[in-house]
Amino acid sequence: MKALIPCLALFAMGGMTLPFSVAPVQAADKTPAVQEERAALTVTLTQPTRENWPRTLLVSGGIFAWQEAVVASEIGGLTIVWLPVDVGSVVKRGQELARLSDDGIKATLAQQKANVARARAALALAKANGGRARAVEGSGAISEQQITQYLIGEESAEAELAAAKAALEHEEVRWRQTRILAADDGIISSRSATLGAVVQPGGELFRLVRQGRLEWRAEVTDGQLPLIQPGQKARIEWAEGQSLEATARLVAPTLNPETRKGVVHFDLPDKSALKSGMFAQGEIQLGEASALTLPQSAIVLHDGHAYVFELVNGGDRVTRRRIATGRRVDNRVEITSGVEENARVVGSGGAFLKDGDRVRVTEATP
Repeated sequence: MKALIPCLALFAMGGMTLPFSVAPVQAADKTPAVQEERAALTVTLTQPTRENWPRTLLVSGGIFAWQEAVVASEIGGLTIVWLPVDVGSVVKRGQELARLSDDGIKATLAQQKANVARARAALALAKANGGRARAVEGSGAISEQQITQYLIGEESAEAELAAAKAALEHEEVRWRQTRILAADDGIISSRSATLGAVVQPGGELFRLVRQGRLEWRAEVTDGQLPLIQPGQKARIEWAEGQSLEATARLVAPTLNPETRKGVVHFDLPDKSALKSGMFAQGEIQLGEASALTLPQSAIVLHDGHAYVFELVNGGDRVTRRRIATGRRVDNRVEITSGVEENARVVGSGGAFLKDGDRVRVTEATP
């Protein structure tokens, strides 16, 4: 710069003109221009709403028979000769399910009937002798020893008749036991009896679901168990979106020491589509409770946590709040913690925001 100034002076002194114009040198502006920050998103706001919502408990469990009845043989060594029912058969109390061979028992039964007839005849003779002995007692016509024998013979004949009747009744019982009968109304759930098989005393032949009743056994934790009382309703769902309503009948008084869970027994309606052995989920209805709710669109999920974006201090910047959620009804979610009732929350589009972003607020469409 110092070398340029003398040169310019020489040109000026010599009357010469410069081939270019030189603008006056000014001091540089040390203040940079500040650009206005643009809004990240145009949003509408919403506020939490206080509502009364049904309080439910989501649990699962298996479908079991209300009670099962085991039908077994009371005698052994006999062959199954008739088997009219199978698994799934609907039976009535006292209905014949199987029949055992009874030829040998019939022969013994006939013999015992003959023994009863013989004992009756012997008793009639003994009573006649006893009557004559009583008539002449004290007259000396018959010795005292003979009179005693007649009277004892009468008592012995009565005992013989009673024994014969007992033996006959025993054989009749054995004959009735050759007919295997249903212990109650119900549905045959298993059958181990086979035509031609020789049964053993106490051997299980059939198992039936008493009265066809089923129940849902819901497994609940120790904290959930006190919330459930007999009479409460539950909505049970299983495959293909089918559902039905059940009623709590019994709450287990103890917990399983291995799983640390208790069982609640729910009665199922008659003729339901559920089958014993199925697995189902259900919602137990615990009544109603107040809930602070927001629309589902206001909630942002990130890294396994739920967040909302709140507009604070009347400004135009949002703050991300971590929240805890609870019940869900339609498109609304219960907020159990994280925001207050008067909070102004971004209603949708929160997934495109980050903490501290500036937003433009528009009125929500009614």
